[in-house]
Amino acid sequence: MAVRIAQCTIDVEDLDLMVSFWSAALGYEIERGDDGSAKLWPPGQPSASSPSFWLQGSGTAKRGKNRLHLDLVADGDPQAEVRRLVGLGARHVDVGQSGTEQFTVLADPEGNEFCVLDSAPTR
Repeated sequence: MAVRIAQCTIDVEDLDLMVSFWSAALGYEIERGDDGSAKLWPPGQPSASSPSFWLQGSGTAKRGKNRLHLDLVADGDPQAEVRRLVGLGARHVDVGQSGTEQFTVLADPEGNEFCVLDSAPTR
């Protein structure tokens, strides 16, 4: 038996800011909860390749480096996607890269690190 990723949850301090960023970044639809949270749904049905996202209001700022992060892959030119994400509010961050990586490290508006891969992972 195995499990699969059904949803990614991000604790957020500013729900409106993070809903705006992540829904635009991923092209997901927004469903706001009455409890200070929001669900972001992929077009069509959620799947292992397109899980839903739950932005959970935490009321606290992020502290320290993420222990788990998202690796995203673009449909087209990854550097064009990096520029688009920066335009949405992401920023470049240094977590010790050497400069030869096959990915770009960014942080969302609240500092949660994520990567944009140059290509999808393969075996």
